[in-house]
Amino acid sequence: MDDSAVGEAGGNGAGRGDTGRRRGGPRWAAAVPPATGAAVMATGIVSIGFHLSGFDALSAAALWIAGLLWLLLAAAFAALLVGDRRGWTARAQTPPALTAVAATTVLGVRLDQLGRTTAAEVLLALAAAAWPVLLTSVLRHLGRRLPGGAFLICVATQGLAVLAATLAPHTADWLARAALALFVLGLLLYLDALFRFDLRQVTEGAGDHWVAGGALAISALAGSKLLASGVWSGGAHTALRVVTLVLLGIALLWYAVLAAAEVTHPRLRYDLRRWSTVFPLGMTSVASLSTSAAARVGWLDTLGRALLWVAAAVWLVVAVGALRALRRGRPGPARGR
Repeated sequence: MDDSAVGEAGGNGAGRGDTGRRRGGPRWAAAVPPATGAAVMATGIVSIGFHLSGFDALSAAALWIAGLLWLLLAAAFAALLVGDRRGWTARAQTPPALTAVAATTVLGVRLDQLGRTTAAEVLLALAAAAWPVLLTSVLRHLGRRLPGGAFLICVATQGLAVLAATLAPHTADWLARAALALFVLGLLLYLDALFRFDLRQVTEGAGDHWVAGGALAISALAGSKLLASGVWSGGAHTALRVVTLVLLGIALLWYAVLAAAEVTHPRLRYDLRRWSTVFPLGMTSVASLSTSAAARVGWLDTLGRALLWVAAAVWLVVAVGALRALRRGRPGPARGR
């Protein structure tokens, strides 16, 4: 991935991604772009969707791919932190750095579905440790008129909320209460990102513009997990249910608008940021499935299952594009907006 790809993927800090190579840091780690986390997120959420829909073999295959990609991302993250602190710091200032947090939480949710609660708790601890450092760094360097990567400040926060709320029934109620605080903070961060978002990206974006809707979808998923935690009842439960359904409704509206824009303004060339299209597609499916169960709205289950196959089809197309790009020795070039 070239320098512009790193900067464009996050809408900030173009040209910073090769810092490790220029300063003598680990070359292989510098070659792994921060936005690789989006591929982990996309594959992990498709795995979760397949599990919820009863396709366990497909879910397991996607989980293996997501797990291997996560290990690569984690190794690159650690290698740069140890071998090139300045290069790591430069990358940590861009929104794609937050995909590391979100990807870790998605993987944690999938492991919890397999009954690997301890492993999920470890991933929650890792994500929670990295989140304040990366979020603070990104917020300090966010500008205006940004692409969809700006919404990662919300996605990473809601990812923590989702995993914490998922684990709460197995551990302690305080995790659900922490998840609620993260849920509210995530919504505030979404508003901040929305004010910074360049709406022209809806028709011009290279893929990460879909995160504008995906951030609301993961917020709805967090709400559904809070509903299912069993901690709240009465008026609090009703309020959570209403907020969750409203968030999902707006996410579905974003989905329709963004899909229409893809038809009227086709962008068919492969770009690394297309993984940030797959993730919102899969997240909207999973949010619909989870909300259907938690809020007892039956037709959302049917919708979620249908949207899952859309996400899986787009995942396959993007994966083929990624493999072709790797064969050409250019894993996802982006040449500007």
